[in-house]
Amino acid sequence: MTRPLYCLAAAILAAALVSTGALAQAPAPVVDNARVTVRDVHLEKGVPGPAISHAGDYVVLYFDGGRIRGGDGKTAGHPAGDALAGHGGATSDTALDGPAREIVVELKDAPSSTLPNTSGLPNAFPRQGGRKILETDRVIVWNYAWTLDQPTNMHFHNTEVLVAYRGDGDIRNVTPDGKSTVSHRGTGDIADNPAGRAHSEELVKGTQSAIMLELK
Repeated sequence: MTRPLYCLAAAILAAALVSTGALAQAPAPVVDNARVTVRDVHLEKGVPGPAISHAGDYVVLYFDGGRIRGGDGKTAGHPAGDALAGHGGATSDTALDGPAREIVVELKDAPSSTLPNTSGLPNAFPRQGGRKILETDRVIVWNYAWTLDQPTNMHFHNTEVLVAYRGDGDIRNVTPDGKSTVSHRGTGDIADNPAGRAHSEELVKGTQSAIMLELK
């Protein structure tokens, strides 16, 4: 094969690899229950991410953000902790500034699991230090950072909440009857917590913050 033909063939192959990268299989869910399917998507700089089809409403949590180009060719800046809501179609995002990470949450057509709060305690959110990032008719997304050795007020979680932890630390949970447990959460851990819990939270070691998605 002559050099010009070899270069042309290499260029075509490279383009094909990038193209098929956009159509790569979506990662397996890290959470899949009656209300949500959650995927943890890692994006390499300049490489189209997996194509994810959306049957209905969805939310993207930007664990690590930056300038992101969507499958429609539009580019937007999404700082770490940001969130975006959409409906239907398919997404295949490309990180332009460096590696990025998205938590893609599919919202299923399921009844609300929000509970009436008869506990006499305040709801978990809003709370001091919590910043609302996004609200739709189906979800509220908060950014929150715990402060070492400063427990939150005792509160009631009236909603199911998905938590993506952005730090590395130990959190002590204390229930109204005084029972205490300590859980370690590492960077990138994702937890799905049911409605109906009452407790206070205290960071007792390390640092910890999170993106929290409450399901209405």
